[in-house]
This record gives sequence, C-alpha cells and structure tokens, in this order.
Amino acid sequence: MFEQPLPRQPASAARNRLRQLADQALRAEREPPLVGRLVERWVPPGLTRSPARRRLTAILAVLTGVLLLVGGSIMVLGGGPSPERPPLLPAAHDSPPVPAGSPSKAADAALVISVVGKVRSPGLVTVPSGARVADALSAAGGALDGTDITALNLARKLADGEQLYVGIAAPPAAVPADPASAPAKINLNTASAEQLDSLPGVGAVTAKRIIEWRTQHGAFGSINQLQEVDGIGTAKFAKLRDQVTV
Repeated sequence: MFEQPLPRQPASAARNRLRQLADQALRAEREPPLVGRLVERWVPPGLTRSPARRRLTAILAVLTGVLLLVGGSIMVLGGGPSPERPPLLPAAHDSPPVPAGSPSKAADAALVISVVGKVRSPGLVTVPSGARVADALSAAGGALDGTDITALNLARKLADGEQLYVGIAAPPAAVPADPASAPAKINLNTASAEQLDSLPGVGAVTAKRIIEWRTQHGAFGSINQLQEVDGIGTAKFAKLRDQVTV
C-alpha cells in the first residue's frame, strides 16, 4: 500500500500569517508619527531623507508652532498695559497787575507845594515824589524876569506841603500875644541861609551845613535830626530846639 502525504495547508497558512504580522510591525516601525507625517508632507524631501534630519525638522516645526502661538497670544491680548496719563491740573491765574496810573498810586507819589512870590503862576503846584525845588519852580511857570533866585537851593528835594518863597523874604511867624514869649520859630525845611544864620549859635558855616544836610536827605522830618548836622552837638541843639520847627 502507498502512504499518503500529510496535508501542508495549515502550516502554509500559519507561515503566511506570521509573514503578514512581521510586515505590519516593520511598517509600523518605519512609519513616522503624526508630526513626522506633517513634516514629510510640507517639508521638501531633501530635509527628511534620514531619520536624524526628520527629527531635527520635527523639532524646528514644534518650536515654530510655539513661537507662532505666543506671538498670536500677544497680539490678541494687546501687549502690556497702556501707560497711565497724569491728570490735567488747572492753570494758575496770575493776579491782574495794578495799573501804574491808578488814582491811589498817583496820590501817594505826588507832592503838593505852595509857590509864592515872583513867579508867573503862583499858587499850589503838584510835582512827583522826589522832585526838587527847580521842579516846583518850573511847575509854577518859572520866575519873573530879573528875579534873584540865588537864595533858593534849586537842587533840594521837596517835602509835601512846604512853601517856596521866590524873590521875596519869608514872612515872620505870627507874634504871640504875650510879648514875653519866645520869638518866631524858623522852619528848617524852608529857611534860607540868612535865616539860619540868625539863630543863636549858628553861623554861616553851620547854616551851610544845615542846608547841605537838607539837600542830601530831602527834608527834616523831626527837629531831632538837627543833631545829625556836623557841628551841632547836644549843647547847641538845646539852644535851638525851641526856636526851630519842621
């Protein structure tokens, strides 16, 4: 009897199945991940031929995506906070200046002088503060022709309310009813050199010094200032204090 050969179909089927599984595993190992597939699709083949280049390309692609994501977030969020603006402060208003020619200012800066004697317009004149005898004489129209004004100190500063005698002697003060009373007092601000020379203890030199002090300081504000004149000490001032006035 002839022996019949064993069937080989099951062994062949098993080998075919194993070969299929091996091929699938090999393809799975060779198939790149999702990022790799995206890289292979969008990156030129020259950069993805070797596994090392594929990994480097994948890393660069991931970094690029991160940078794009961060940049988009910054653009959406609008960057950093906007700078705060300081509040507007109201402007300071300066006080309006007082006009230089206001009535009160003009009144404080004016001097009223009485000019009598041989002048063209005798009477009261108004001159600015700091004016001198020459200014008052000019305001009164000037002296008449031929009038001797050498007794006037034209450079002397004026005091408000004083009187100038031009070309005439100053009248003596009113004599008191009591004949035994003191003689008329001489005004230190308006007296001439001759009138000052007539005072007891005052000669021509001292009279000149009194006029010089009056010229430098404008006018005597008090008879006590007579002691500031060179040559008038305590004893001489005691003799003069009751005979002069301002």
